[in-house]
Amino acid sequence: MAKKETKPAKASIEKKPKKAKDGDYGAGQITVLEGLDPVRKRPGMYIGSTGPQGLHHLIWEVMDNSFDEAMAGHGKEITLRLLPDNMVSVEDNGRGIPVDPHPQHKVSALELVLTKLHAGGKFGGGGYKVSGGLHGVGVSVVNALSTYLKAEVRRDGKLWEQEYAIGVPQGKVKSVGSAKGTGTKITFQPDASIFETVEFNFKTILDHLRQQAYLTKGIKLVMSDERDPQNTSIYAFYFEGGVASYVRHINHGKEAKHKNVFYVHKLDEPTDVEVEIAVQYSMEYHESVHCFANNITNPEGGMHLSGFRSALTRELNNYARAKNILKEKDQNLTGDDVREGLTAIISVKIKEPQFEGQTKAKLGNPEARTAVESVFGESFRIYLEEHPQDGEAIISKCLLAAQARSAARAARETVLRKGALEGLTLPGKLADCSSKDPSISELFLVEGDSAGGSAKQGRSRETQAILPLRGKILNVERARLDKMLANNEIKSLVIALGTNIGEGFKMESLRYDKIVIMTDADVDGAHIRTLLLTLFYRYFPDLVHQGHVYIAQPPLYRVNIGKKFRYAYTEEEKHVMIEELLADTGKGKKETTTAKKNEEEEDAEDENNGIEEGVEGESETEQMEVSGVKVNIQRYKGLGEMNPDQLWETTMNPKTRIMKQVTVEDAERADEVFDVLMGAEVAPRKRFIQTHAKTVKNLDV
Repeated sequence: MAKKETKPAKASIEKKPKKAKDGDYGAGQITVLEGLDPVRKRPGMYIGSTGPQGLHHLIWEVMDNSFDEAMAGHGKEITLRLLPDNMVSVEDNGRGIPVDPHPQHKVSALELVLTKLHAGGKFGGGGYKVSGGLHGVGVSVVNALSTYLKAEVRRDGKLWEQEYAIGVPQGKVKSVGSAKGTGTKITFQPDASIFETVEFNFKTILDHLRQQAYLTKGIKLVMSDERDPQNTSIYAFYFEGGVASYVRHINHGKEAKHKNVFYVHKLDEPTDVEVEIAVQYSMEYHESVHCFANNITNPEGGMHLSGFRSALTRELNNYARAKNILKEKDQNLTGDDVREGLTAIISVKIKEPQFEGQTKAKLGNPEARTAVESVFGESFRIYLEEHPQDGEAIISKCLLAAQARSAARAARETVLRKGALEGLTLPGKLADCSSKDPSISELFLVEGDSAGGSAKQGRSRETQAILPLRGKILNVERARLDKMLANNEIKSLVIALGTNIGEGFKMESLRYDKIVIMTDADVDGAHIRTLLLTLFYRYFPDLVHQGHVYIAQPPLYRVNIGKKFRYAYTEEEKHVMIEELLADTGKGKKETTTAKKNEEEEDAEDENNGIEEGVEGESETEQMEVSGVKVNIQRYKGLGEMNPDQLWETTMNPKTRIMKQVTVEDAERADEVFDVLMGAEVAPRKRFIQTHAKTVKNLDV
């Protein structure tokens, strides 16, 4: 689809006050942002970030309007198209946005919705009973952050349209012909000057659409990727089973503890909240619970999650006591016991949702807790009575978890007691930092004693602590807490962090603001990194969600010409560094040889080329002859090959290092990947490797 030419925007982004004298502070120093200007000035306040997550949030905001129509009973199909030039089109067959003049503002309602924040049919109660787009800023924010937007409305037998550039109308709403049916189509192109990238990720959008199809049963969702005209992909989703189908999808490939999926879909009349919940237990050790309010995902849960957990624990304890499985009065299953291996989807539809911020991470409505606790508690009680085999299977799973929890508590107390007997001493191999301020302290988890030695010598002793890890830690995806704490490496890590683990976890006791995983750039290093990420994701999720976990990025190459050298972190960067260093010597035909050098040869070359001495181990060196100029490229396969000062300069110095922060944008997808890669089932892992083998870059075996 070709992009139409647009007129330049008529309005400036910000009205600048008159220049004032130094020290003056009056009305002239107050800046007023009008219309959609605040969105362009502070986009993060409205879409979370200007990275890939914020870019895709534009699509979610437009689609929320279409889903609101579907939830209101208008329209049964939504189509999303990815078009050339990073353009996106979202079309539904709902009622169509009104185009008649607004009685108060005297402009078309369509223009009002697209140009005014907090304008829409979601506030007065007459437009929608429930909606995801609570704030009414969604589509107007998309308009403000797009270089081009076109709205097309089929309504009253006519096709209406209006175009925008950076939120500014390029003409009035006009009828361009006749049309059958009703509906709205929004086509937009994100502003490349606002976002870090404007390239949409097909997989991210596809997963989101699949999720929404599960949450809105009976609605057909179609997605097509038309960015490459020669290779168009089309997917369609339609599920009658609702969130019960969603649970089966999540548990696909897992061993279910009971055959039937518990499902309830009911309106709680006292609170007027619609509740839809599905539950199934598997033989896994971890819970997988996903919460939604008006089809909007709530990664931090909220009141509906609290109500669900309370009812689940209460009903399972009552059932176990009624069946004489729990005999002692003080014997009860805890929340952790009943959630082990649990897969659940909690979806509520509520009139006036109270979210935390525009990104809607947490639901705050107290009535949601009451509704979920009432509807789920009553229905789950009946389910357990009507399905005694399922009930017994669930209780047996919970009792096994309780026994493991007792063993884990004993193991955890042993670890902590050992520390107490030693005067609260930290692990012997931990080289701690001198600072006691967690906000400036960093813990580096280093692979092996050799790299640990270099890191200890090269670090900043005031703020950086080093914990060498010997070998590969236990795969915690397949082990309970009591077995974990028998592993010396994990035990040392738990004591070093200071937060405790499991039931005793306390975020406020964290001793380091940054936990940095620093491993070699080879297969073993990647495996150790994956094992550590599994540990943090499963047993220290708050550290991941609050941004405390990082991955160090040591360089792959060191490029030398004489005494000049540069570090390269990728294959592409290596070539750039070579060209930069050769800029003063001219370019010629490259003659390349690769050789494994012993320590004597390397020491001799060090003297001639200015490479620091003391590099440990065997390293691969590539020699290039360009117009008589000798270029040496050292390939670092391990951190132990680097001198302490090199390791500091490239990987540990806060001023020059590159680190990746570990985040979880899609908890369900992350959970699925960890289960496939680290779980007990071999077949799914084999399929994953076969599927992705050809896309692997820089595989080092």
